[in-house]
Amino acid sequence: MTIPKALFLGSSTFLLAGAGYFFLPPFFSVSYSQNHQSATNDQPPAATNAAAHAPRPNPLKAVYMTQCVAGTPSFRDSLVKLIDSTELNAIVIDIKDFSGKIAFPTNHILLKDSVSEKCGAVDMESFIKTLHEKNVYVIGRITVFQDPYYAKSNPGQAVQKTGGGVWYDRKGLAFVDVGARPFWDYIVELGKLSYAIGFDELNFDYIRFPSDGNMSEAVYTWSIGKSKGQALEEFFQYLSQQLKPTDAILSADLFGYTTVHNDDLGIGQILERALPYFDYIYPMVYPSHYNSGFAGLADPNSDPYKVVYTSLEQGIERELATTTKQTSFVFAPIASTSPQLYEKPVYYGKVVPWLQDFDYPVDYTPQMVRDQIRAARDAGIDSWLFWDAGNKYSSLRQVLAQPAVDR
Repeated sequence: MTIPKALFLGSSTFLLAGAGYFFLPPFFSVSYSQNHQSATNDQPPAATNAAAHAPRPNPLKAVYMTQCVAGTPSFRDSLVKLIDSTELNAIVIDIKDFSGKIAFPTNHILLKDSVSEKCGAVDMESFIKTLHEKNVYVIGRITVFQDPYYAKSNPGQAVQKTGGGVWYDRKGLAFVDVGARPFWDYIVELGKLSYAIGFDELNFDYIRFPSDGNMSEAVYTWSIGKSKGQALEEFFQYLSQQLKPTDAILSADLFGYTTVHNDDLGIGQILERALPYFDYIYPMVYPSHYNSGFAGLADPNSDPYKVVYTSLEQGIERELATTTKQTSFVFAPIASTSPQLYEKPVYYGKVVPWLQDFDYPVDYTPQMVRDQIRAARDAGIDSWLFWDAGNKYSSLRQVLAQPAVDR
């Protein structure tokens, strides 16, 4: 399938600027192993689970905070006040954003050189404690394979281009090859440390192959001989094996199309191959990210309710299904079926939507926000997360200011 250009804005690479968008410049620089073996030697001791953790609320109602806002008390306080004064009970804070920079200080041998000099919160640990005192559940978002900072210092682990050198997407950003196992250990150590300082849940975004650029020139030297879906599931499996012993809750951000498409969208993401390894799956069902014609709509932005409901209804059907045509390392094949069917465990309540409160490509209104919440509820999901790269949530604020009975 052809993924719409709007989809490539993703959920992390742009900031709102008035009615439009601009892309933040990448920050580069780290030193790390470049061989084709997992970096298991000379690893630092695993971080201990030192911090207290908050229970996950049910239903979960969350908003997103960038690492730059987290490091700006006057700005972050406005979001905390929004949570204090409404039914919001959770927040998603960048641990590692699109630049590859880490949002809090650390002396960890693998991570210390990646700490952001321009964004992030030097008091992240105490900030999390303050949020816990307010009974706020804290989710840490880790942008994974889009990491220009790591890729520059470890070019051998980056996606390569035909003829040699690092491949870049249309925004000039580099991706780490999904199969680069030394990078897997880097992500695992970041996850362990983040949980140890108090993040209650580890949320992984950009867990995919790249999509926005000259794809004919992209070469995956660490994933040779594997389908993209297989290579990505190997990462999911490793991540789960390494981080589950910490007791951290794990979640994954997937394109909204993963709930309604059976292919891997050209990026390796297949819903069934992610479900076994994460506690929650957060499809980004932003109406702005769907092609004309989706759900029979010439303009998906004209009916946010129908877009969100259609996406979530099918996602729920797939998580509750007992059989599937999709393969996974944990699914057993059913004998004598054509096409091949697999036995699949039933997964309850894993699918939770990312919803939209940002002005793209149209001005977003309180009614459009309200319609998305209603669509999720009608599909059987009371939990949700709202995305606004500008962290303003203008329409959501108006909706939450109304009594629930009036929404």
